[in-house]
Amino acid sequence: MTVEDIKEAIAELPKEERHSLAQWLNEVDYDEWDSQMVKDFSPGGRGAAWAERVKREVAEAKARPFDEGLAGVKAKRQESKNHG
Repeated sequence: MTVEDIKEAIAELPKEERHSLAQWLNEVDYDEWDSQMVKDFSPGGRGAAWAERVKREVAEAKARPFDEGLAGVKAKRQESKNHG
């Protein structure tokens, strides 16, 4: 069976079954995504050092809430526009 055969079969499904299939496919994608995130942020993963730095900054009270950081970025951009 080819991908085109599968597409044709899906096109013939009733709407409810297509919806059910779409939900299942999304779950498969999200499961793969979740597995990759766990791998990336586990010890030795490519995001592990970043995660440890964030944890350390939070523990040392050096981190700011996201909305404060975002407001600072927006303010810097506006300042650059005003002076540029």
